[in-house]
Amino acid sequence: MAEQRQDHRDRRGARDDGPDGSRTGRRDVLAEEAQAWADLVATARRTVSDGLVVGTSGNVSVRVGDTVLVTPSGVPYDRLTPDDVTGVGLDGRQVLGTLVPTSELPMHLAVFRTTDARAVVHTHAVHATAVSTLVPELPVIHYMTAALGGPVRVAPYATYGSEELAENMLRALDGRTGCLLQNHGTLTHGATLDRAYDRTAQLEWMCRLWLTASSVPGMSPSLLSGGQLAEVAEKLRGYGQRG
Repeated sequence: MAEQRQDHRDRRGARDDGPDGSRTGRRDVLAEEAQAWADLVATARRTVSDGLVVGTSGNVSVRVGDTVLVTPSGVPYDRLTPDDVTGVGLDGRQVLGTLVPTSELPMHLAVFRTTDARAVVHTHAVHATAVSTLVPELPVIHYMTAALGGPVRVAPYATYGSEELAENMLRALDGRTGCLLQNHGTLTHGATLDRAYDRTAQLEWMCRLWLTASSVPGMSPSLLSGGQLAEVAEKLRGYGQRG
């Protein structure tokens, strides 16, 4: 048991301890944050089981108040426990946990600072990443494009984890709830983890659809017009259950 505890401590990385042994820059986890962490871990594991990421690629975050809970860097999602809560402030300063936050933290924080999103999902989905290498914008192959705010743009390539990538992503996200990252993957956001995840899955499906239709020799897929997309957007405003 002692060895297991030591392994767990090693995996969490060095502690940020003060001279008297106290934890500096950290605080206790609130009940709302503990539940949000459980939901975040479940969503992260779902990205793996649904084939949207491989290993520890991709990352997930959720905002609780002014704290952003994020998946840690390099830790397989099936090993995360309730004790591994990892959280930062909107300024990027770590306030919860000892695991190092995802290297893509600049992208997540950029979304939370500039939108009213409460959750972000970033994946390396195969079909979406393939599309990101071919076009500057996903052709409007399906009316569910409207659910993402309009034609999905591709953010120009920049090194992962960089501020440049975060800036490119924000431009691609303008007026949208999802974008492609050139030679990299996808990023979507929403009011909840479920909403952000559903948009990720929908985006990957649309990319797969376009690639499939485009692969037929001698044929080009029909695309929707701006007017048709606008009509769908209007209908979607009243879609779903009320009350």
